[in-house]
Amino acid sequence: MTELSEKEIDRLVEAATTVRTRARAPYSGFAVGAAVLSADGCVHVGCNVENASYGLSVCAERHAVAAAVAAGTSGLSAVAVVTDSSPPASPCGACRQVLAEFGNFPVILANLAGARIVTSVGELLPNAFTPESFSKS
Repeated sequence: MTELSEKEIDRLVEAATTVRTRARAPYSGFAVGAAVLSADGCVHVGCNVENASYGLSVCAERHAVAAAVAAGTSGLSAVAVVTDSSPPASPCGACRQVLAEFGNFPVILANLAGARIVTSVGELLPNAFTPESFSKS
């Protein structure tokens, strides 16, 4: 797993904080911003978009991953997730699984008060079902 510099962490947290302001969360009031760092150094962002039919809502993390894929990236190096909760919130199970599809990389959990937790996809979802799982059968 790659190490991130403080400058890279700051860049991702800033991007996630900015996009969080665009979240559409009229039902939960829980705005989330996410920024993924692609293997080529580009930052792609996403925010949560809620829907009255709650199951159709899109989480910020999956939104950011989709933006990265749509931009042509094939690999991810890190993700930052920003909320206004204390401690900083962690990605839901579905988002953890989507992130695991792209490998084990740093995950920065941050909040608006400046708290930060640096963890990894592997720590958030141990023994994940990944593309390598197919070769084990």
